Amino acid sequence: MSTEAASMPPTPALACRGLVKRYGSTTAVAGLDLTIAPGQLYAFLGPNGAGKTTSLRMIAGLLRPDRGEVTILGRSLAKDPIEAKRPLAYVPDDPVLYGKLRPMEYMEFVAALWAMPAAEARPSAESLLQGLGLWEKRDAYIETFSRGTKQKLALAGALLHAPRLMLLDEPLSGLDAAAARLVKDLLNEFVRAGGTVVLTTHVLDVAERMAERIGILRGGRLVAEGRLGELCEQAGQAGGTLEDVFLRVTTAEPGR
Repeated sequence: MSTEAASMPPTPALACRGLVKRYGSTTAVAGLDLTIAPGQLYAFLGPNGAGKTTSLRMIAGLLRPDRGEVTILGRSLAKDPIEAKRPLAYVPDDPVLYGKLRPMEYMEFVAALWAMPAAEARPSAESLLQGLGLWEKRDAYIETFSRGTKQKLALAGALLHAPRLMLLDEPLSGLDAAAARLVKDLLNEFVRAGGTVVLTTHVLDVAERMAERIGILRGGRLVAEGRLGELCEQAGQAGGTLEDVFLRVTTAEPGR
């Protein structure tokens, strides 16, 4: 390998350039520019209506932006959608699962969607169900599960095809403390193995403890971005907490 090639930065896990999404006269996302390196856990924060979920849905290819471009691991979502989505997993805040299936049947369904051989999919599915505390529920129908249990099953399904980039909208919503700890440990392990996680959360403590980088949205715009220490300096809150920064940048008058 040449010295020049060795010194080149890695291909970003995710790059967004000028993303815009409007609903009638309302602009939900107003020119989002974002670059996330591989192997990071990135947290999207913002008050309700800031554009977090809309941004994730555009990145996942579920919403078409009015303007702008999304690139996933070097592939354009607009120009090469199938290949761009192949290393991607997306879990919404309220996943819709098939209630008449059992957990392993659901995992088999997901595996078929990704054209995974059964011999490869089954041991991975069993491992994920066991790791997320779902194995004892393998004979129960999904329609009997609590929201938190469904959230864990959706996450297991998202991990089945070994994605490299995960988009998670409020992944800890509805989870009790023990389940939340399981999910956080799993996400940390995923990132340590080189995967990238982009998540939204209203729980600032989760972002402060888990995220390497944080982006704060307000009115569809990225108003602050960086590591926690950098955010504190940007907001004039050196030595402060993420809560201090969040309140400062989301309640300050525009232009200040």
